[in-house]
Amino acid sequence: MQTDASLERAARRQMTLINSAHLLTHYSLLILPTAVLAMARPGGPFGADYGPIVALATGMFVLYGAGSLPQGWLAQRVGRPRLMLAFYVGTGLSLLAASAAPGPWALAGALSFAGFFAAIYHPIGTAMLVEAAGDKPGRALGLNGVFGNVGVASAPLVTAFLSQQIGWRWGFALPGLVCIALGIAWMGQREMHIDHEARAKNFPVIPAPIVRRAVITMLAVSAASGLVFNAYTILLPKLMEERLAGDARLLPVVGALAFAVTLCGALTQFTVGRLIDHMTLKRIFMPLALALTPCLALLAFARGWVALPLAGLVAAVVFGQVTINETMTARYISPAMRAKIYSLRFFIGFLGGAASAPIVGYLHERTGSLTLVVLCLAVMGLVTLACALGFPDRREELEPALWAQAQSPAPVAAE
Repeated sequence: MQTDASLERAARRQMTLINSAHLLTHYSLLILPTAVLAMARPGGPFGADYGPIVALATGMFVLYGAGSLPQGWLAQRVGRPRLMLAFYVGTGLSLLAASAAPGPWALAGALSFAGFFAAIYHPIGTAMLVEAAGDKPGRALGLNGVFGNVGVASAPLVTAFLSQQIGWRWGFALPGLVCIALGIAWMGQREMHIDHEARAKNFPVIPAPIVRRAVITMLAVSAASGLVFNAYTILLPKLMEERLAGDARLLPVVGALAFAVTLCGALTQFTVGRLIDHMTLKRIFMPLALALTPCLALLAFARGWVALPLAGLVAAVVFGQVTINETMTARYISPAMRAKIYSLRFFIGFLGGAASAPIVGYLHERTGSLTLVVLCLAVMGLVTLACALGFPDRREELEPALWAQAQSPAPVAAE
């Protein structure tokens, strides 16, 4: 029988490993775009052209998105801990295979497997994190978002350093070894023995119309934010280069500037996570949604130094919304259904995110700049604003016991 103290230690250890998995998920997806700079060379096994090598990651991104859909179904049959073990070991072995790939087809296959196993994390890891966090998931989700952003921001810097110092293959091999090491640590973790049935019984009965409204809103915002989030992370380095190209001193540090902008988003996620445990979701969501479109519209035409703080502000808004979206599921969906809803939500987010790279590439090619791309993202921000307006604003989120009163019909006054 586990004591409260041992259960708390187990929960803390589980959350640490899950946060590390979030970092590695986003990190592993962004290795190739930097490694390609060292891989592309005349006479090399992958050729000298940038485009065809980057295209080898297509299967990885497709399976990363599509693979999230069945995870809730799989969790019911094999269990969440086993799926997380498959994430660590499968992703690690796939990255090691990528590091040893002799040619394009082998690399494409290894990256596809990496995307397949990385797809496990968001629906399963997020559900387990919320479960381990207990009644106050906001702070845990905010910190988890910081880890994911650090993965996004550090992948180009670390991969570039490893490629330059010891070769691009180590850019894949080292994170692969880290994944496997964390998988071993996950195997040694004792099961927490959380009373799932008791938690399910303690989850309040929320009126069905309110749940439907929340679910429709969160799925709609997943599609819109998936497009904006992915497109913004893809275009950010190029945007820094394009808007700051007039200042020769900044050209060598474009990557560092993109890293700094991304960390603005990480800071916001942590702050939003702390606010969530004390405020209703809509009251945090609305200011961010109101700021998104005008900030993107200004960024579309900004030049020089002014583009840097605007880019940081947009990153803060875009990344801050991610924490809110994940908490929507925790507050309005019962524990038994969370893994399925997370699977569906991340799959819908992938549908929006999958369109981002073609849109960015096509519009930039046609116009020669990112102005139109950023304006299109500003228009998508209006969809996010509509979702924020439509989301419920219920004080019962902070006091779940009040949901019982919402279930009871109001008394009819005597005439």
